[in-house]
Amino acid sequence: QVQLVESGGGSVQAGGSLRLSCVASGFTYRTNYMGWFRQAPGKERERVAIIDSYGSTTYAGSVKGRFTISKGSAQNLLYLQMNSLKPEDTAMYYCAASYAPRLVDFIPSEGHFGYWGQGTQVTVSS
Repeated sequence: QVQLVESGGGSVQAGGSLRLSCVASGFTYRTNYMGWFRQAPGKERERVAIIDSYGSTTYAGSVKGRFTISKGSAQNLLYLQMNSLKPEDTAMYYCAASYAPRLVDFIPSEGHFGYWGQGTQVTVSS
């Protein structure tokens, strides 16, 4: 049974940091992409950061330079280091995995991710 379990969310003041973790289990084959998405109340879910199986990363413009996505030494671990947090970063954060093919200039969208965790809440106060 495939599972993605997030942890590390919480409440922090603006300017603070949090590190989200995701543990993946039950995958028969290594996924081509893993990523972090977030959804704020009343808004659509948005892509935050993606990492492919070779370690290439893509970030949303709103988090570039502040957030860092990485994998653990064990390939079933995914992290999101979030620094200089802002109130607008407040959202439920989801870990996701995808078997979408690795193609040149291709960045998978939400629809390409077939496996999702339950989410972890991040709240940033001003």
